[in-house]
Amino acid sequence: MAVNGQWCLIESDPGVFSELIKDFGCTGLQVEELWSLDECAFNDLKPVHGLIFLFKWKNESEQDQQGKVVYGDTDIFFAKQVINNACATQAIISVLLNIESSDISLGDTLTQFREFTSSFDPALKGMSLTNADRLREVHNSFARQNMFEFDSKSAEKDDDVYHFVAFVPFKDRVYELDGLKPGPIDHGPFTDDWLTVVRPLLQARVARHAATEITFNLMAVVGDKLMALDRELRAAEGDMLVADIKNKMRIEEEKRANYKIENIRRKHNYIPLIMEMLKILSEKGMLLPLTEKAKEKLASKSSTKKAGPS
Repeated sequence: MAVNGQWCLIESDPGVFSELIKDFGCTGLQVEELWSLDECAFNDLKPVHGLIFLFKWKNESEQDQQGKVVYGDTDIFFAKQVINNACATQAIISVLLNIESSDISLGDTLTQFREFTSSFDPALKGMSLTNADRLREVHNSFARQNMFEFDSKSAEKDDDVYHFVAFVPFKDRVYELDGLKPGPIDHGPFTDDWLTVVRPLLQARVARHAATEITFNLMAVVGDKLMALDRELRAAEGDMLVADIKNKMRIEEEKRANYKIENIRRKHNYIPLIMEMLKILSEKGMLLPLTEKAKEKLASKSSTKKAGPS
């Protein structure tokens, strides 16, 4: 649970990110998870307005860096990350505020934020993002409920630290937006499809760390599928085509209904229920025996693992 002024850790999940975008007031978009870097995986999701890449952060030298950091004034929205735990939302907002499409509506909150920070440098934009009450409120709505509050600590040397970055097409060039860098990273121009530039880039990055790291996650910010299918349905001719589109719409609606249920469960506070159950078990004299039984079961599993297959 986050306290005033702080940002909580949130789960990297398409249902979470899609609801974040909606609650920011933005329409015409949703988030899909990519399980492959193959071309066909991206083709199924077009139009792709941006990518959000999660990886285990490692301090790399400038020689290892792909692309070129752009310093100074630039039209692209770029904010420095100035607080822990906000990098997921910062990556999403970095995509949203750089989308060049008339099909997307940012809504009042993001439009006002972009206008307010338009003349700021990256550090001041990052500070403004950190202190944007509405954005932090939406982000923290996914905070996990805890029975106790713990003092936050900085990551130790050997701790695993995960980080989000965004990739966007902007004015016919591909940019990487990493709040830990001094500026946006220019990965060069593209002609028809920006994904032809970013796919090999991601493949090379994953391959470089594949020997020691397998934890990667890739999300695509794409056009609203239901809106697109509704347009197709209105223009469709023929019973088979209409039936196919309606089936796709049904699948999409079921997926969103499942996302909604999952997000309700993420946000619900189960602690009072758990405490009441423990209290009842204790009053009936069942808590200690169940605890001892659980310890025995855990010890048995541990010994089986150590013994290995016979």
